[in-house]
Amino acid sequence: MAIQVQHVSASMQGLLPVDRFGVRELEEIRLILRGGSVIDWRRLSFRDRDEVDGFIRLCLFRPEHPADEARLREILAEAVDYLRRVFRYRVTDVVAHPRELHDLFLIASGVGEHRKWRRIACIVLKVMHTIFHTDSREMLFRTPISSSEFAALIDRRVQAVAIQLKEAGAPLVDFVGSVKTRESMITKLLAKRESVAAQIFDKVRYRIVTRTEADILPVLHFLTTHLFPFSFVVPAQSQNNLVSFHQLLEETPSLAEHAAQLQSHLETEEVYDRRKGMNEFSGKDYRVINFVADVPVRLDEHLCMIEGARRIPRPEIAFAPVEFQLVDEETARLNEEGASSHDRYKRRQRVRVLRRLSKGLVVPKRNGASGAKIAQNGDTVPDSEA
Repeated sequence: MAIQVQHVSASMQGLLPVDRFGVRELEEIRLILRGGSVIDWRRLSFRDRDEVDGFIRLCLFRPEHPADEARLREILAEAVDYLRRVFRYRVTDVVAHPRELHDLFLIASGVGEHRKWRRIACIVLKVMHTIFHTDSREMLFRTPISSSEFAALIDRRVQAVAIQLKEAGAPLVDFVGSVKTRESMITKLLAKRESVAAQIFDKVRYRIVTRTEADILPVLHFLTTHLFPFSFVVPAQSQNNLVSFHQLLEETPSLAEHAAQLQSHLETEEVYDRRKGMNEFSGKDYRVINFVADVPVRLDEHLCMIEGARRIPRPEIAFAPVEFQLVDEETARLNEEGASSHDRYKRRQRVRVLRRLSKGLVVPKRNGASGAKIAQNGDTVPDSEA
């Protein structure tokens, strides 16, 4: 799954530089860095129809196709019906039956003549987002596609975007994918306090290494405009101790002017910085941006090849949770030194597994000749000392 990145120009042409980020870009990047959820947002920040169109297409809908338009209207109708039945919301027809689906996103952004309905439009979109995700996750269980076929479709999408990044002049050092082995999945489940297989989000992971730390956010923004919508980031699965959002705005005058327009005050970043936690098995000096996103894949064309003419044309979009790890070249090098190295990470993880499995019982030594116990500090203790 490796993507060859050779002779990549250091030019940022084709990528949006950080100092040109607007409110929308800042909100989206902030959401990813913090592992937040759009369900908690009060408004969107789309500026015009073209931006909305790009977002809808990034969800893999083709709004000019009648079947796709019908499916979007179907999701909208269900969302409105839910709000009216369950919460007695009075949803205006301007929102329930917009002339064009794009209008709904613009109203939620406070753009246009119907901006007074911004709040209810935003609420409707939150419910639509939830319905779409629920249906897309369930769809995989109803389709005759193997997990390996689906993984190949995901990898094809990611690799296509990696090539686009390269062609855009992104200063990439490495862009490589990996699939967690069965042994690694079992170890991770045993190490987690909540041993539920569905909570392993990093079965498929892509590691992106940029030339410098300053290159990371433009590359991250590129992913949110070419591979997955920002709203598809899985909440509470982000880890970031590499880029400080608060510091970014303080040190970039062109961004500081947008601070007052953000949905939550910058002071909340200081609270977040104090509370954020990294992977418990990582070394204390390990630095990275790590998050999980639902990458959408359109399956209707693939299903047509399987089911043939009997299939009713309709958009079939499924998601796969994919882990992304972003780091710059120098930080990547430091991460492989001492306590931060991957070998030490795996060692700490395995010690946790042994401790949970044994609970003071004798566990085998590596040579199998004798037994050992797990000390309170996580080290193995030979029988002679136990």
